[in-house]
Amino acid sequence: MKYGTGFRRRMPRPSPTLRPPGMPHPSWRARQSPRRRARAAAGSSHAAMADSELQLVEQRIRSFPDFPTPGVVFRDISPVLKDPASFRAAIGLLARHLKATHGGRIDYIAGLDSRGFLFGPSLAQELGLGCVLIRKRGKLPGPTLWASYSLEYGKAELEIQKDALEPGQRVVVVDDLLATGGTMNAACELLGRLQAEVLECVSLVELTSLKGREKLAPVPFFSLLQYE
Repeated sequence: MKYGTGFRRRMPRPSPTLRPPGMPHPSWRARQSPRRRARAAAGSSHAAMADSELQLVEQRIRSFPDFPTPGVVFRDISPVLKDPASFRAAIGLLARHLKATHGGRIDYIAGLDSRGFLFGPSLAQELGLGCVLIRKRGKLPGPTLWASYSLEYGKAELEIQKDALEPGQRVVVVDDLLATGGTMNAACELLGRLQAEVLECVSLVELTSLKGREKLAPVPFFSLLQYE
């Protein structure tokens, strides 16, 4: 220090403590208001509950190698339907995702023939919505629209009644499993021809190696469980 200049001697500042990116400062929790701390605790609680529900669903999925043909692993959802707790968890998880993503914008849930019928009505009921059916061709009365899609060994056709939806109504499509995406893509085509807006497609299980979600683009897709 230089005497007689009128300057005070400055004490050296301590070196900053480096923290990994995203790690809050130690005083962060102390600075939080009680309300913010309560919200953070509630968020952690909800995340833990969602994890436990997802584990409950996953534990009920069975795998059968070489069914229906050699080299195929069949993912069996039957135990989920058999167990009320896991079925309720699956519906709750899907419903909470749709509420968080779309709020109150959804008008209807569309269930796909046939196992989408197992989840569509329950999901619609949970959200307080109606459910429309997209069936295999020849199963619905009255004027209909239909679309074909490819299977591993041929083609199939889906159908919807012409008066099922009004132009501009917003729909979420649900099925039990997404494989190649052919069925859901055909459903989206039918809904588009009715001038409905497909907000999203969802399923319980996704076989990621078959890249079905790429066929659905640009329609968003969400699944609870993913397998190769």
